[in-house]
Amino acid sequence: MLSIRIAGGWFFAMRRVLATVGIGVFAVFIGYKAVVGANGMRVWQAKRAEVQRLQKEIDAANAAHERLQRETDRLREADPGTIEKEARERLGLVRPGEHVLYQPASNPDPAQVAANASRK
Repeated sequence: MLSIRIAGGWFFAMRRVLATVGIGVFAVFIGYKAVVGANGMRVWQAKRAEVQRLQKEIDAANAAHERLQRETDRLREADPGTIEKEARERLGLVRPGEHVLYQPASNPDPAQVAANASRK
């Protein structure tokens, strides 16, 4: 009975110290979670960096879109000869009745073919 009374007296005397230590431990835990946790500062900073990177990509894509839109507008306003020239050069289109001559690819050297086959 004496030991219970001594333990109870110790706890009664130390209650403020224990409460302060408990609140301190709780505050440290909350601080740790705020910095490192699933929604902490580190995760927030990583997400912010990703947003900035994606914004740069969006800006680059918008600039390319505007450039292509200006080129399209220029081609629409230009004479038909410019449009025909672009169609022939980029798309390889021809008018009906025209003949296109292609230079055939040269045959590979048989010695090089054999050397490449032996390497595999």
